[in-house]
Amino acid sequence: MDKKENLINSNLKNLGTESAFLILAKGEELKKHGKDIINLGIGQPDFPTPNHISEAAIKAIKDGKHGYTNARGILELRETVAKHIYNFKNAIVDPTNIIIVPGGKITMWHAILMFGGKDKEIIFPNPGFPIYESLINYSGSKPVPYKLSIDNNFEIEIDQLSDLITSKTSLIIFNSPSNPNGSLISKKDMDNIVSILEKNQHVNILSDEIYSRIVYDKKKYTSFLTYPQLRDRVIILDGWSKTYAMTGWRIGYGVWPESLTPIAERMNINSFSCTNTPTQYAAVAALEGPQSCVDIMVDHFNKRRKLIYEKLNEIEGFECNISKGAFYSMPSIKKTGLKSDKVQDLLLYKLGITTVSGKSFGSYGEGYIRLSYANSEENIKKAIKRIKDFSETEGWNNA
Repeated sequence: MDKKENLINSNLKNLGTESAFLILAKGEELKKHGKDIINLGIGQPDFPTPNHISEAAIKAIKDGKHGYTNARGILELRETVAKHIYNFKNAIVDPTNIIIVPGGKITMWHAILMFGGKDKEIIFPNPGFPIYESLINYSGSKPVPYKLSIDNNFEIEIDQLSDLITSKTSLIIFNSPSNPNGSLISKKDMDNIVSILEKNQHVNILSDEIYSRIVYDKKKYTSFLTYPQLRDRVIILDGWSKTYAMTGWRIGYGVWPESLTPIAERMNINSFSCTNTPTQYAAVAALEGPQSCVDIMVDHFNKRRKLIYEKLNEIEGFECNISKGAFYSMPSIKKTGLKSDKVQDLLLYKLGITTVSGKSFGSYGEGYIRLSYANSEENIKKAIKRIKDFSETEGWNNA
C-alpha cells in the first residue's frame, strides 16, 4: 500500500459511487471511437433549461449579484420556495427553515451525517439511489435496507418497514417518486407509514422529493410536509435539477425542522459557504415564471414511459411494470438467466446502449436493470429494437 494511502481517513474507503456516471463515461469513450451509443443510463432530462431561467442568471451576473449570500440562501429565493411548497405540496413552511444548497445530494449528506454514527441504524430503500447506502456506510452507522420488488410494483411493504425499526434506528429514508424504479407512495400507504412513525418518536425522516413534480395519470403527490405531527423530525430534499432541466446548475433545497436548521446552516458554512449566487436568482425565475415548461416536459416523459413499458414487455426475458413517476423503468431481467452487470455490459459493448445494472442500486437490485426514458422516442424505439433483435437472433443463452 502507498504510504500516502495510510494517511487518508479510513472512513473514505466506505464511500461508494454512482454507477450512472461511470457508465456515461464509458459510453462517451465508445462514441469517440465511432460507436453509435444510445444513452438510456443517466437520469438527466434531455431538454434545455427554459430560456427565462437562463436569462435571470445572466441578468444577475450583469447586475453584479455575484458575491457571497446568506449561508441559508437569499431570502427572496427561500420565500419563493415557501410559496411553491404551499402551491404544489399544500403545506405551509417558514422560509427560515429552508436551506438552499448546491444540489439535492447536499441535503442528503447533511441529514445522514447528522443522524449517523456508531451504534445507530439508518433504514433506506433497496434498490434505491446508491448514495444513500454510500453515505450511511461513511457515517459509521449500520445500513438497514427495506426491500422493494417488482412483485408488488416496488411499493413499500408496511409490515416489513415496521419490523425493521429498532431502538437504534435514527433515520428512515423515503424516495417518492423513486429513482430507480418510478414507484410512487400512495396517500393510503403514506397514512400507514405515518401511523408507524407516530409510534416511533425517536425516528427522524429524510424524504427525497426531487421528482415530486414528475407524476403521471393525474395521481396526487403526497408530501410528508402535510403531516403536522411529524414536522419536528422531517427533512425534505427537493430542488430544480429534474423539474426544470437544471442538472448542471447544481441547486437544491432542504426543508428542516426548526431545531435542526442552525446545524444544517453550520454545515453549509463549514463546507461551501453559500450556493452560487446567480444560480439562486435563476431558481427564483424557475419557480415564479411560467410552469408550462414543466407540463410540456412531463407530457413528453408520459408518452415515453408508455412506449418503454409496452416495448420492453415484448422482449423475451424482460418483465416490466409501468412507472408512476420520475423517468425511469426498472424491468426484471431474471428470466434471461443473466446477472445484472452482465446484461448492462452486453447492452453497452455489443448493442451500444447505456443502462445501469440493478445491482448498482443495492443488493436487492440484482436481477434488474434501470433504463432512463429521458431520451427521444426515436432513440428509445431504436434501442429497444436492438435488444429485441438480439434476444430473437442470438438469444440470452449465447450471451
